[in-house]
Amino acid sequence: MEFDFLSGEVILIDKPLEWTSFDVVNFLRFFIRKVYGIKKLKVGHAGTLDPLATGLLIICTGKKTKEIVHYQGMVKTYTGSMQLGGTTPSYDRETTPDQHFEYGHLTIDDLEKARQRFLGEIDQTPPLYSAVKLKGKRSFDYARENKPVELKKRKVIIHEFQLTNINLPHVDFMVRCSKGTYIRSLVNDFGKALDNGAFLSGLRRTQIGAFNVSEAFTIEKFRSLILAQNGISDN
Repeated sequence: MEFDFLSGEVILIDKPLEWTSFDVVNFLRFFIRKVYGIKKLKVGHAGTLDPLATGLLIICTGKKTKEIVHYQGMVKTYTGSMQLGGTTPSYDRETTPDQHFEYGHLTIDDLEKARQRFLGEIDQTPPLYSAVKLKGKRSFDYARENKPVELKKRKVIIHEFQLTNINLPHVDFMVRCSKGTYIRSLVNDFGKALDNGAFLSGLRRTQIGAFNVSEAFTIEKFRSLILAQNGISDN
């Protein structure tokens, strides 16, 4: 496998936990430029993953960065876990729970009825802790400053939403959805539909269109491959 990063490559990366999507882009840009002696290189990704999520990132380099919009529009598939009985301001584990609910009365039938409410086209409000821009600032900047803002609802499509394992308060799930869907918001809204609370406790993107995370490089494997191809010792 030979690469031509300036002419353009599409690279599948399995994003590590706690790395931002931009951390991956910045690492690859610096690493590739250093190994190949390239002064300037365009590198971008086709769909942000939160730091606490892992999984598939499509990275485009060089002239292939013009195709990013195409990949962004593809259907995405996620597996994840949620915790019922509480909410957090960020809708995930990034912030501490701010509300608590009794969940012992909830039944599988209750969860199934709530699940069915989130199939097809739905209205969804992005989390306040997100990169959505409002008046020139990212929404998470307002959140961290404790400044109230109102984000507009957007229409997204949930093609598939399955509850794959229920062991209250923990629920595992699989979602296949359109561009622009916030899984954190889906989980938060699912909790509301139960007259309860829920926050995202784990998330992994497994597929974008026909691209699967099983075909992706870890950062370590990609780095080792490039060094080996260029006869550079990995130490």
